[in-house]
Amino acid sequence: MLQKITSDIKTYFSNGPKILFLFGLVLICTLIGMFTMQKSVNIVVDGKEISVMTYKNDVKDVLEKNNIALGPKDIVEPDLKSKIKSGDTIKIERAINIQLQVDGKSKNVATTADNVKEMLSQEGVKLSQEDKISPSMEETIREGLKVKIVRVNSKIEKKVEPLEFTTVVKKDSNLKEGYKKVVQDGTAGQKEIQYKVVYENGKEVSRQMVNQTVIQQPKDKIIAMGTMKTVRLSRGDTSYLRKIRMRATAYTSSFKDTGKRPGDRGFGVTASGTRTKRTSGGYSTVAVDPSVIPLGTKLYIEGYGYAIAEDTGGAIKGNRIDLYFNSDSEVHNFGVRYLNVYIVQ
Repeated sequence: MLQKITSDIKTYFSNGPKILFLFGLVLICTLIGMFTMQKSVNIVVDGKEISVMTYKNDVKDVLEKNNIALGPKDIVEPDLKSKIKSGDTIKIERAINIQLQVDGKSKNVATTADNVKEMLSQEGVKLSQEDKISPSMEETIREGLKVKIVRVNSKIEKKVEPLEFTTVVKKDSNLKEGYKKVVQDGTAGQKEIQYKVVYENGKEVSRQMVNQTVIQQPKDKIIAMGTMKTVRLSRGDTSYLRKIRMRATAYTSSFKDTGKRPGDRGFGVTASGTRTKRTSGGYSTVAVDPSVIPLGTKLYIEGYGYAIAEDTGGAIKGNRIDLYFNSDSEVHNFGVRYLNVYIVQ
């Protein structure tokens, strides 16, 4: 037994240098392998650079090993699956948080765009020519920027509206003064009006008329306004068209007034071809200047009564009138007077 132990000790010490050599060789190879696998990598985040030593072989593992978390829209170059070697640089561009208000909603957006136009393109926001945006499309993206888009659209709207009729007043000499009569009822027409209506985010902000077309013409309302005046008589009111203040004289069919005697041709005949007459309850004969009162005109004369302009006279010119009586005594009693003469027809 003692002899066996002694033999083992001799064998161990005789083989010891070989074992130590092999162990050292393995250790050296391991160290060489470790140093060979270790890499020096530069990481640039938003322009700030750091250098790290790593045994990792791809970008994703390097960043995770160094506790560098990425946002969903951060940009990494090269991409996360890329293999790296010593001396490589990993660039990270952090997305900037902004606020975007569009289509009635407000949301936070992380973006790496350089300006508003690029950001909207990345977010898939499409604009029409009328849409309003603030700030401008060229505005540089910065942290906390608020971008607001107002959707603008316009359209032409048509509306049919009534076209009011006009009331026309016409004088009517056959209607007593102060009286009115509807000759024709008015009827409203129609017009089509076109409006340009502008909406912002679905709400109307302006309405402007751009065109109007008459669809149906209105019909005027016509009212007759009486102009026939009236004179109050003992037997009632008499309508008249005009009142003239005239110098009144009197005449008969005598030779003194007419130059004709009974039996002469034209004796007792007026210029109108009628017989002279004085009728207390009807129309009597009077002589007038036809340029003032046309022959055949019916008159009412104060203090004399109704008459017809049937005769003329050489001395009856202008606002003069000659009243016919049946006797010289009546003519004498009448004399010369200034009277109101009413034209009743």
